[in-house]
Amino acid sequence: MVTPLPYQNVGFHFSVHIDARSNPRVQRFYTDPVPEFDIKFQSVAGLDVEIETENVKEGGENRFEHKLPVRRRFSDLTLKRGLLAPEDRSFFTAWCKAAAENLLVVPLNMDILLLNDDHQPIMKWKIIHAWPKKWRFGELNAERAEILIETLDLNYNRLEFASPT
Repeated sequence: MVTPLPYQNVGFHFSVHIDARSNPRVQRFYTDPVPEFDIKFQSVAGLDVEIETENVKEGGENRFEHKLPVRRRFSDLTLKRGLLAPEDRSFFTAWCKAAAENLLVVPLNMDILLLNDDHQPIMKWKIIHAWPKKWRFGELNAERAEILIETLDLNYNRLEFASPT
C-alpha cells in the first residue's frame, strides 16, 4: 500500500480571533461584543521570528568567531482589510482610534488560525501583547473604482506556535 504524500497548505484560508477580554482596559473604549465581520482580513503578514546573535572571539583561535544566540526579535504584524463604515461599530477601528487620538494603548492577545478545506484549524499562531503601532488607509483616487484598504501594523511581544485545538 502506498502512503499518500503530505501536501503543502494553502495560505488563503485563515481566520483571526482576538481576546478582547484579556485586558480589562478595553471597556474604556468598547463595550459591545466583537462582531464576526470585524475579524475578517484579506491578508496577515509578519508571522516571523528572528534570533539575534552576538559574536564572541575565542582567545588564541583567530580563524573564526563564535555566533551565539542572544534574543528573539519579531516583525510587526500587518493586517489588511476593506474599510468598514463608521456605523458598523468596528472593534479594531475603536481600538486604533483610542491609540491614535488619546494614546490609550491597550495590548491584546490574538490567534491567527490556518484552516483546512473543512474550515478546521490546522495551525495556530498566538500573538501575545499586540498593540496598534500604525494605522493607515489606501489612496483616495477618483480615477479607480477600488475598495479602500485599511492597514493595521501591530507591535507584539511574543509569537507562539500552538496546537490548533
